[in-house]
Amino acid sequence: MSQKKTGKSLLRFLLGLTLVLAILAICTLTTVDRSPIQEQDFYAQTFEDLNNLSFEKSKGDNWYVGWAKANITPPEPANLVGYSPRGEYEFVSDSSFVKALSISNGKNRVAWLNYELLIVHPHLAKAIREKIENTSIDVDQVIFTATHTHSGMGGYIPGALGAVAFGGLDEGIVEWIATKSVEALQGAVSDENESKISYRKSDGSEWVSNRFIKDGPTDPFVRQLVFTRVDDKKGTFLTYSAHSTCLTTGYMGLSGDYPFYLTQNLEEEDFDFALFASGAIGSHKPNRPGNTLEDTKNYALSVAEAIKLRINYFGTVNQKSMAFARLDLQLREPHLRVSDNIRVRPWVFDWLVGDSNAHFDITRLGNTLFISSSGEVSGVFYEEWERIAKANGLNLIITTFNGGYMGYVVPDELYDEDYHEVREMNWYGPGNGTYFDNLIQMLIRKAGEI
Repeated sequence: MSQKKTGKSLLRFLLGLTLVLAILAICTLTTVDRSPIQEQDFYAQTFEDLNNLSFEKSKGDNWYVGWAKANITPPEPANLVGYSPRGEYEFVSDSSFVKALSISNGKNRVAWLNYELLIVHPHLAKAIREKIENTSIDVDQVIFTATHTHSGMGGYIPGALGAVAFGGLDEGIVEWIATKSVEALQGAVSDENESKISYRKSDGSEWVSNRFIKDGPTDPFVRQLVFTRVDDKKGTFLTYSAHSTCLTTGYMGLSGDYPFYLTQNLEEEDFDFALFASGAIGSHKPNRPGNTLEDTKNYALSVAEAIKLRINYFGTVNQKSMAFARLDLQLREPHLRVSDNIRVRPWVFDWLVGDSNAHFDITRLGNTLFISSSGEVSGVFYEEWERIAKANGLNLIITTFNGGYMGYVVPDELYDEDYHEVREMNWYGPGNGTYFDNLIQMLIRKAGEI
């Protein structure tokens, strides 16, 4: 072939390749939508739904509290989840559990299911709910929480991204966790006994910091409900904002990270049962002494000591009133970005990530308000939320990973900063921080009117 013909063939190939790439880019990429979020239809619709939200309410004569747990460590090693593809765990540092807590006032019952997992994916939550519905368990509201350990097992997350980075999907593991969840929930309900409930708040500021801004704002508090039963058993539900990322990224053991050792310490010292639920952990990191297993245990011990020695608020939940509701959230189109102003199209995001199940569960027990989010909300909003709650006579507890995952929710001024989690995990575009902040403020005020 002559040099001239070779040149023409190469040119045709390059033009064809350019055309294919251009078509591929048009089909898979689009621009970031920076239009004001308050002008979007979904924003107005969600606030209208919130304004019209009705609560199921009841008032009883006593509190009844029960708890139980079940071991969900799989019979065979599973893929680890968190950080990056890591393969199967090579040993078990500590077993993984589902913990169940049920609270009733004799009229209604709410229950929390807590997992030593990274998240509770909608696929897993659906399987668990379906299994609960096929039992005779009498429960009016089920709320999911997770410890957010980055050294827990995968196998429950569908989608391309799940397969690549989060341990993939193994329906056997999903069925296993769902079965154990029902076992724990049944145990908690059957364990219920008359109980007093108190609320505590402790200063854990020494052990958490802002992972984006040096010396930036944090939510520094450990918040607890403490249950003191007539059979002399004692339990606690606690939240904290530090990410469960004490162990090194190269650690190949199955572990619940510091929350496992924190609750273990509390159960050895003060409680018969302790449940740790991730709080408003977005943009928060642990001030860990190191990243070994021993360092992780020492960190957990430090937080446990803060809980015991740095209590700065205590109150009793006397009124046996209960109110609960669910608010489904509409969102801006997904904004998984590849650059400052370019994102993948929604169909690509759906293929990669799948359903987010964006919603809040709202639960008021006496004067204590739980807002359970499917988004990884940042604790930097918490100070204002708590101020509004206090003005409405409420204690406020925020939890996350409630049977869904919709990425990071952080202040909007961080949206264009070059932070890994903000850049890659803030999935629903400019203005999402303001959106969630306004929603939670209004939820608190509405709950205060009940």
